Amino acid sequence: MAIKKVAKVGVKKEKGYLYFLDKQGDISAAKMARGGSKGGAPKKVAKVGVKREEGFLYFIDKQGDVSCAKMVRGGTRKKKAAKKAPAKKAAKKVVKKAAKKTAKKK
Repeated sequence: MAIKKVAKVGVKKEKGYLYFLDKQGDISAAKMARGGSKGGAPKKVAKVGVKREEGFLYFIDKQGDVSCAKMVRGGTRKKKAAKKAPAKKAAKKVVKKAAKKTAKKK
């Protein structure tokens, strides 16, 4: 997977925030939800104005720059396991019980 830098920005990342490229192509950050606390509304961190190409995934790398990688679509499918023939149910043996004769007492 070839990753290429699109823009050198050098954003310093804070812990507890999610950094992403918004619809305008700028870097935004939103506070991540942790435990019972909810996340926050996104704030613009840097104006970059990246024009996106179709079929590429854009992200903020470890250096705080905007990078992109070609999206993998399809790939190789896993082979399905060979279906086993359903096990035949064993025929129940019918055991005839001797009829009990009760002797009448007089």
